[in-house]
Amino acid sequence: MDNEGWVALPRIMPLMMSIMDDLSEKGFPVSRTYLELWSRLREEQFLTLNRPEEMAFHAGFEGQRALRTWKDRIQRLSNLGFIGLVPGPLGDLSYAVVYNPYHVIKRAYLAGDVQERKWQALVVRSNEVGAFDIDDLDDDGTLIPVEEEEEKPKPKLVLKKKPTATKK
Repeated sequence: MDNEGWVALPRIMPLMMSIMDDLSEKGFPVSRTYLELWSRLREEQFLTLNRPEEMAFHAGFEGQRALRTWKDRIQRLSNLGFIGLVPGPLGDLSYAVVYNPYHVIKRAYLAGDVQERKWQALVVRSNEVGAFDIDDLDDDGTLIPVEEEEEKPKPKLVLKKKPTATKK
């Protein structure tokens, strides 16, 4: 992962992408566009969308309608809650914030929009790989705040002296 040519990816991304496409209107898959965005992310989860034609091509869109199709998919990802769009110098699609897909999918599941079998597969696989992001949300879809641990007094390290031998 120290090489610039790699990106961290959730082990469950293929299933997440399938769920994303299910959530999008039939005939308007969004997963390739999402994966293209993800591949450009750094740790801050924030992107400048300053190369839309290139991003459209990398997401698999070609021809005269490539850019329009890519913009449509970006807007759909925003409407579904997978990304947040921020206007700027390039217009309405200047910047994107990529949200935790586990959280977005759990909220969609709680709203009744995710197939039960795919949700169960996501939960099982998440447990298998030790990804517990789903548990960050309560049953209302609200983020559970992380409680800060109270500072516990540090135990004092007491060095015991070796008993010295006494001469008689």
